[in-house]
Amino acid sequence: MKVKLTQYSHGAGCGCKISPKDLDIILKSKFPAGLDANLLVGNASKDDAAVYDLGDGTAVISTTDFFMPIVDDPAMFGQIAATNAISDVYAMGGRPLMAIAILGWPLDKLPAEVAAQVIDGARQTCKEAGIQLAGGHSIDSPEPIFGLAVTGLVNVDNIKKNNTAKADDLLYLSKPLGIGILSTAQKQGKLKDEHQHIGPDLMCQLNTFGQIASQQSYIHAMTDVTGFALLGHLQEMCQGSQLGAQLHVSKIPIIPEALQYLKLDCVPGGTHRNWQSYGEYYPQMPVELKNILCDPQTSGGLLMAVAKNNQQEFEELALSNGLNLTAFGQLTKSKTFIFKA
Repeated sequence: MKVKLTQYSHGAGCGCKISPKDLDIILKSKFPAGLDANLLVGNASKDDAAVYDLGDGTAVISTTDFFMPIVDDPAMFGQIAATNAISDVYAMGGRPLMAIAILGWPLDKLPAEVAAQVIDGARQTCKEAGIQLAGGHSIDSPEPIFGLAVTGLVNVDNIKKNNTAKADDLLYLSKPLGIGILSTAQKQGKLKDEHQHIGPDLMCQLNTFGQIASQQSYIHAMTDVTGFALLGHLQEMCQGSQLGAQLHVSKIPIIPEALQYLKLDCVPGGTHRNWQSYGEYYPQMPVELKNILCDPQTSGGLLMAVAKNNQQEFEELALSNGLNLTAFGQLTKSKTFIFKA
């Protein structure tokens, strides 16, 4: 059966995430934070995953991520959702161990055989990551939903948080921006045939470099860029580290083809929700730039804060792992954000 999954959901990928501002309201609680000393990373730091100390020099990483279809092909949807979920483990510097599937499926609209293709897509990605899709849970839901709960392992000394950056650190991003724009162009029927592969190819790239980066002490902080976009995840990193940033706009990695679809008004709804949530922290900027920097990414790249003195060493390490990276900004003590050409 040939289906177009994106026509069965109101959102797409991480673009359907609840906005940062609304999430703050949801997570606000009258109950005091837990006092478990073994919980090394929890809700307080707005990080990518929870991390629990096992007491033997290692810690277990626990995370979950799921969303509605961002592509029409079922198997590709499963691959992207799995890549996105596993990324949280890599973003903490860990090694994934196993995954559990989360499936919501509208059986009155889409046959179970299509859901099986989604699961198989996830199995393929899990195989590439060296883990098993070990089980899961499913419900009958109004819209198709899929994702994973992933367990990982990390040496305590190698944990990479998003709130441990230092002043003068250089900023790097391992994947270009624009996934949300291309996905919206697809949903609107405007995406050219020759551009169909760009988004899926990027979204299916595992962020395995995070596990390699964890072994480098000069990489001070790391997170992955997803639904809150570059500006949202950068703001979390800076707020948690009590820093600001100076960005060189011309050096920010952007998918070139995404720019032409901006001119066709292919702007995800999540872009506007993102700016409404954290725009107050940033200076005013041209609409096109705002729409790029607030573009919700699905299975986006790693945002890394790297010691300035280790720039060459880091870039050579990245290149040896297939990533040609250029610093696009630097963290500052000012707690403000400055944009330069």
